[in-house]
Amino acid sequence: MCDHDAMDVMQRAGELSRRQFGALGVGASVIALLPRAANAAEVSESEVTIKTPDGNCDAHFVHPKTGAHAAVLVWPDIFGLRDPFRQMGKRLAEYGYSVLTVNPFYRTQKAPTAPPNPNFGDPATREALMKLAGGLNATTHNSDANTFVNWLDAQSQVDKKKKIGTEGYCMGGPIVMRTVAARPDRVAAGASFHGGGLNTANPDSPHLLIPKMKASLLIAIAENDDKSNPTSKDILRKAFADAKVPAEIEVYAAQHGWCAIDSQVYNKEQAEKAWARKIELYKKALA
Repeated sequence: MCDHDAMDVMQRAGELSRRQFGALGVGASVIALLPRAANAAEVSESEVTIKTPDGNCDAHFVHPKTGAHAAVLVWPDIFGLRDPFRQMGKRLAEYGYSVLTVNPFYRTQKAPTAPPNPNFGDPATREALMKLAGGLNATTHNSDANTFVNWLDAQSQVDKKKKIGTEGYCMGGPIVMRTVAARPDRVAAGASFHGGGLNTANPDSPHLLIPKMKASLLIAIAENDDKSNPTSKDILRKAFADAKVPAEIEVYAAQHGWCAIDSQVYNKEQAEKAWARKIELYKKALA
Protein backbone atom coordinates (compact mmCIF):
# COMPACT_ATOMS: atom_id res chain seq x y z
CA MET A 1 0.00 0.00 0.00
CA CYS A 2 1.01 3.65 0.09
CA ASP A 3 3.74 3.75 2.72
CA HIS A 4 3.14 5.61 5.96
CA ASP A 5 5.99 8.07 5.34
CA ALA A 6 4.38 9.24 2.11
CA MET A 7 0.97 9.47 3.75
CA ASP A 8 2.41 11.51 6.61
CA VAL A 9 4.07 13.88 4.16
CA MET A 10 0.74 14.43 2.41
CA GLN A 11 -1.11 15.06 5.63
CA ARG A 12 1.46 17.51 7.00
CA ALA A 13 1.50 19.43 3.75
CA GLY A 14 -2.28 19.63 3.71
CA GLU A 15 -2.42 18.03 0.29
CA LEU A 16 -5.25 15.65 1.15
CA SER A 17 -8.24 17.58 2.31
CA ARG A 18 -11.91 18.19 1.70
CA ARG A 19 -10.98 20.45 -1.21
CA GLN A 20 -9.19 17.63 -2.99
CA PHE A 21 -12.33 15.55 -3.09
CA GLY A 22 -14.40 18.58 -3.98
CA ALA A 23 -12.65 18.37 -7.32
CA LEU A 24 -14.01 14.89 -8.07
CA GLY A 25 -16.79 16.27 -10.22
CA VAL A 26 -14.45 18.26 -12.48
CA GLY A 27 -12.43 15.31 -13.78
CA ALA A 28 -14.24 15.28 -17.12
CA SER A 29 -13.76 19.05 -17.48
CA VAL A 30 -10.03 18.73 -16.86
CA ILE A 31 -9.73 15.92 -19.41
CA ALA A 32 -11.63 18.02 -21.96
CA LEU A 33 -8.97 20.72 -21.70
CA LEU A 34 -6.06 18.33 -22.28
CA PRO A 35 -4.62 17.60 -25.72
CA ARG A 36 -6.08 14.56 -27.44
CA ALA A 37 -4.10 11.88 -29.19
CA ALA A 38 -3.38 12.44 -32.85
CA ASN A 39 -6.07 10.50 -34.73
CA ALA A 40 -7.77 9.73 -31.42
CA ALA A 41 -9.71 6.49 -31.58
CA GLU A 42 -13.44 6.32 -30.88
CA VAL A 43 -13.80 4.29 -27.73
CA SER A 44 -16.34 2.06 -26.04
CA GLU A 45 -16.52 1.65 -22.26
CA SER A 46 -18.30 -0.59 -19.80
CA GLU A 47 -18.40 -1.53 -16.15
CA VAL A 48 -17.25 -5.13 -15.76
CA THR A 49 -17.10 -7.74 -13.01
CA ILE A 50 -14.06 -10.00 -12.81
CA LYS A 51 -14.16 -13.24 -10.85
CA THR A 52 -11.07 -13.67 -8.67
CA PRO A 53 -9.99 -16.28 -6.11
CA ASP A 54 -11.19 -13.87 -3.39
CA GLY A 55 -14.48 -12.65 -4.84
CA ASN A 56 -15.73 -10.42 -7.63
CA CYS A 57 -13.84 -7.29 -8.64
CA ASP A 58 -15.72 -4.34 -10.11
CA ALA A 59 -13.72 -2.54 -12.78
CA HIS A 60 -13.89 -0.18 -15.75
CA PHE A 61 -12.92 -1.43 -19.21
CA VAL A 62 -12.48 0.95 -22.14
CA HIS A 63 -11.05 0.29 -25.59
CA PRO A 64 -11.17 1.48 -29.20
CA LYS A 65 -14.48 0.54 -30.82
CA THR A 66 -12.81 -1.60 -33.47
CA GLY A 67 -9.91 -4.01 -33.51
CA ALA A 68 -7.70 -5.64 -30.89
CA HIS A 69 -5.03 -3.62 -29.09
CA ALA A 70 -2.28 -3.81 -26.50
CA ALA A 71 -3.72 -3.78 -22.99
CA VAL A 72 -2.94 -1.58 -20.00
CA LEU A 73 -3.84 -2.47 -16.40
CA VAL A 74 -4.37 0.56 -14.12
CA TRP A 75 -4.06 0.51 -10.31
CA PRO A 76 -5.67 3.62 -8.72
CA ASP A 77 -4.47 5.49 -5.64
CA ILE A 78 -5.84 5.00 -2.12
CA PHE A 79 -9.07 6.79 -3.04
CA GLY A 80 -9.95 3.96 -5.38
CA LEU A 81 -11.85 3.52 -8.62
CA ARG A 82 -13.81 6.68 -9.42
CA ASP A 83 -14.93 8.82 -12.35
CA PRO A 84 -11.67 10.79 -12.78
CA PHE A 85 -9.78 7.51 -13.21
CA ARG A 86 -12.39 6.35 -15.68
CA GLN A 87 -11.77 9.56 -17.62
CA MET A 88 -8.03 8.96 -17.52
CA GLY A 89 -8.61 5.44 -18.81
CA LYS A 90 -10.74 6.76 -21.68
CA ARG A 91 -8.02 9.20 -22.63
CA LEU A 92 -5.47 6.40 -22.74
CA ALA A 93 -7.81 4.24 -24.82
CA GLU A 94 -7.97 7.03 -27.41
CA TYR A 95 -4.26 6.40 -27.97
CA GLY A 96 -5.11 2.88 -29.08
CA TYR A 97 -5.02 0.79 -25.89
CA SER A 98 -7.52 -1.49 -24.18
CA VAL A 99 -7.54 -0.20 -20.61
CA LEU A 100 -8.71 -1.94 -17.44
CA THR A 101 -8.96 0.15 -14.25
CA VAL A 102 -9.76 -1.93 -11.20
CA ASN A 103 -11.21 -1.40 -7.75
CA PRO A 104 -8.30 -2.66 -5.61
CA PHE A 105 -10.55 -2.84 -2.53
CA TYR A 106 -13.19 -5.15 -4.01
CA ARG A 107 -12.63 -7.69 -1.24
CA THR A 108 -14.13 -5.20 1.19
CA GLN A 109 -16.57 -3.12 -0.83
CA LYS A 110 -17.52 -2.02 -4.31
CA ALA A 111 -16.52 1.37 -5.65
CA PRO A 112 -16.79 4.11 -4.66
CA THR A 113 -14.66 3.27 -1.64
CA ALA A 114 -14.17 6.87 -0.48
CA PRO A 115 -17.18 8.88 0.72
CA PRO A 116 -18.17 12.09 -1.07
CA ASN A 117 -15.95 15.04 -0.15
CA PRO A 118 -14.16 13.31 2.74
CA ASN A 119 -11.67 15.12 4.91
CA PHE A 120 -8.52 13.00 5.03
CA GLY A 121 -7.38 15.01 8.03
CA ASP A 122 -10.35 13.65 9.95
CA PRO A 123 -9.08 10.71 12.05
CA ALA A 124 -12.10 8.51 11.30
CA THR A 125 -11.86 9.07 7.55
CA ARG A 126 -8.13 8.51 7.52
CA GLU A 127 -8.53 5.34 9.58
CA ALA A 128 -11.19 3.98 7.20
CA LEU A 129 -9.08 4.55 4.09
CA MET A 130 -5.92 3.22 5.68
CA LYS A 131 -7.85 0.15 6.84
CA LEU A 132 -8.87 -0.51 3.24
CA ALA A 133 -5.29 -0.15 2.08
CA GLY A 134 -4.07 -2.28 4.96
CA GLY A 135 -6.15 -5.18 3.69
CA LEU A 136 -3.82 -5.50 0.71
CA ASN A 137 -0.38 -7.07 0.71
CA ALA A 138 2.14 -8.81 -1.52
CA THR A 139 -0.04 -11.92 -1.69
CA THR A 140 -3.18 -10.07 -2.80
CA HIS A 141 -1.12 -7.97 -5.23
CA ASN A 142 0.28 -11.06 -6.94
CA SER A 143 -3.05 -12.88 -7.02
CA ASP A 144 -4.83 -9.89 -8.51
CA ALA A 145 -2.06 -9.24 -11.02
CA ASN A 146 -2.33 -12.75 -12.41
CA THR A 147 -6.12 -12.69 -12.44
CA PHE A 148 -6.42 -9.34 -14.22
CA VAL A 149 -3.73 -10.14 -16.78
CA ASN A 150 -5.52 -13.40 -17.57
CA TRP A 151 -8.84 -11.59 -17.84
CA LEU A 152 -7.39 -9.09 -20.29
CA ASP A 153 -5.96 -11.88 -22.42
CA ALA A 154 -9.43 -13.42 -22.65
CA GLN A 155 -10.96 -10.26 -24.17
CA SER A 156 -11.44 -9.97 -27.93
CA GLN A 157 -10.40 -6.31 -27.73
CA VAL A 158 -6.92 -7.28 -26.52
CA ASP A 159 -4.20 -8.23 -28.99
CA LYS A 160 -2.44 -11.13 -27.30
CA LYS A 161 0.46 -10.86 -29.74
CA LYS A 162 1.35 -7.57 -28.04
CA LYS A 163 2.68 -7.19 -24.52
CA ILE A 164 0.75 -5.60 -21.65
CA GLY A 165 1.52 -2.37 -19.78
CA THR A 166 0.59 -1.48 -16.22
CA GLU A 167 0.52 1.80 -14.30
CA GLY A 168 -0.20 2.75 -10.71
CA TYR A 169 -0.63 5.84 -8.57
CA CYS A 170 0.38 6.25 -4.91
CA MET A 171 -0.33 2.81 -3.39
CA GLY A 172 -0.61 1.51 -6.96
CA GLY A 173 3.13 2.01 -7.46
CA PRO A 174 4.27 -1.09 -5.56
CA ILE A 175 1.45 -3.09 -7.16
CA VAL A 176 2.90 -2.16 -10.55
CA MET A 177 6.29 -3.49 -9.46
CA ARG A 178 4.77 -6.76 -8.31
CA THR A 179 2.65 -7.10 -11.45
CA VAL A 180 5.67 -6.66 -13.70
CA ALA A 181 7.61 -9.25 -11.69
CA ALA A 182 4.71 -11.70 -11.43
CA ARG A 183 4.01 -11.79 -15.16
CA PRO A 184 7.26 -11.25 -17.06
CA ASP A 185 5.78 -13.40 -19.82
CA ARG A 186 3.13 -10.77 -20.60
CA VAL A 187 3.95 -7.45 -18.93
CA ALA A 188 6.62 -5.42 -20.74
CA ALA A 189 6.08 -1.93 -19.33
CA GLY A 190 5.36 -0.52 -15.88
CA ALA A 191 4.83 3.08 -14.74
CA SER A 192 4.67 4.29 -11.14
CA PHE A 193 3.42 7.80 -10.42
CA HIS A 194 4.16 9.15 -6.93
CA GLY A 195 4.29 5.54 -5.77
CA GLY A 196 4.88 4.89 -2.08
CA GLY A 197 6.85 1.98 -0.65
CA LEU A 198 8.71 0.95 -3.80
CA ASN A 199 11.65 0.01 -1.64
CA THR A 200 11.43 -0.83 2.04
CA ALA A 201 13.42 -2.76 4.62
CA ASN A 202 10.89 -5.59 4.55
CA PRO A 203 11.70 -8.99 3.00
CA ASP A 204 8.83 -8.54 0.53
CA SER A 205 9.94 -5.09 -0.64
CA PRO A 206 8.95 -4.54 -4.29
CA HIS A 207 12.47 -3.52 -5.31
CA LEU A 208 13.78 -6.98 -4.42
CA LEU A 209 11.69 -8.33 -7.32
CA ILE A 210 13.56 -6.32 -9.95
CA PRO A 211 15.76 -9.27 -11.05
CA LYS A 212 12.56 -11.11 -12.06
CA MET A 213 11.42 -8.33 -14.36
CA LYS A 214 11.58 -8.39 -18.15
CA ALA A 215 10.15 -4.96 -18.77
CA SER A 216 10.93 -1.27 -19.02
CA LEU A 217 9.96 0.92 -16.08
CA LEU A 218 9.04 4.57 -15.56
CA ILE A 219 9.34 5.75 -11.96
CA ALA A 220 7.99 9.30 -11.50
CA ILE A 221 8.66 10.63 -7.99
CA ALA A 222 7.07 13.64 -6.29
CA GLU A 223 9.52 16.21 -4.95
CA ASN A 224 8.08 16.10 -1.42
CA ASP A 225 8.28 12.30 -1.40
CA ASP A 226 11.91 12.63 -2.46
CA LYS A 227 12.59 15.07 0.37
CA SER A 228 10.98 12.67 2.83
CA ASN A 229 12.99 9.69 1.54
CA PRO A 230 15.94 11.02 -0.49
CA THR A 231 17.77 7.69 -0.74
CA SER A 232 14.90 5.82 -2.37
CA LYS A 233 15.70 6.87 -5.93
CA ASP A 234 19.34 5.87 -5.53
CA ILE A 235 18.42 2.44 -4.16
CA LEU A 236 16.05 1.92 -7.08
CA ARG A 237 18.58 3.08 -9.66
CA LYS A 238 21.21 0.70 -8.34
CA ALA A 239 18.77 -2.23 -8.19
CA PHE A 240 17.63 -1.68 -11.77
CA ALA A 241 21.18 -1.19 -13.01
CA ASP A 242 22.45 -4.32 -11.24
CA ALA A 243 19.64 -6.37 -12.80
CA LYS A 244 20.12 -4.69 -16.19
CA VAL A 245 16.44 -3.74 -16.25
CA PRO A 246 15.84 -0.45 -18.10
CA ALA A 247 14.24 2.19 -15.91
CA GLU A 248 13.66 5.92 -16.17
CA ILE A 249 13.67 7.36 -12.66
CA GLU A 250 13.02 11.07 -12.19
CA VAL A 251 11.93 13.47 -9.47
CA TYR A 252 9.19 15.76 -10.80
CA ALA A 253 8.70 19.35 -9.67
CA ALA A 254 5.31 18.52 -8.19
CA GLN A 255 3.66 17.28 -5.03
CA HIS A 256 2.49 13.78 -4.14
CA GLY A 257 -0.72 13.16 -6.08
CA TRP A 258 0.06 15.54 -8.94
CA CYS A 259 -1.00 13.18 -11.75
CA ALA A 260 -4.57 12.49 -10.64
CA ILE A 261 -6.89 14.96 -12.39
CA ASP A 262 -9.12 15.30 -9.31
CA SER A 263 -6.26 16.05 -6.94
CA GLN A 264 -5.97 19.33 -5.08
CA VAL A 265 -2.31 19.32 -6.10
CA TYR A 266 -2.91 18.34 -9.73
CA ASN A 267 -0.10 19.94 -11.73
CA LYS A 268 -1.06 20.08 -15.40
CA GLU A 269 2.44 20.82 -16.71
CA GLN A 270 4.14 18.07 -14.74
CA ALA A 271 1.24 15.64 -15.22
CA GLU A 272 1.44 16.12 -18.99
CA LYS A 273 5.19 15.58 -18.86
CA ALA A 274 4.63 12.29 -17.01
CA TRP A 275 1.84 11.36 -19.44
CA ALA A 276 4.10 11.96 -22.44
CA ARG A 277 6.86 9.80 -20.94
CA LYS A 278 4.31 7.04 -20.28
CA ILE A 279 2.99 7.13 -23.83
CA GLU A 280 6.55 6.97 -25.17
CA LEU A 281 7.23 3.96 -22.94
CA TYR A 282 4.12 2.15 -24.17
CA LYS A 283 4.85 2.94 -27.81
CA LYS A 284 8.24 1.26 -27.53
CA ALA A 285 7.48 -1.61 -25.17
CA LEU A 286 3.98 -2.63 -26.31
CA ALA A 287 4.41 -2.39 -30.08
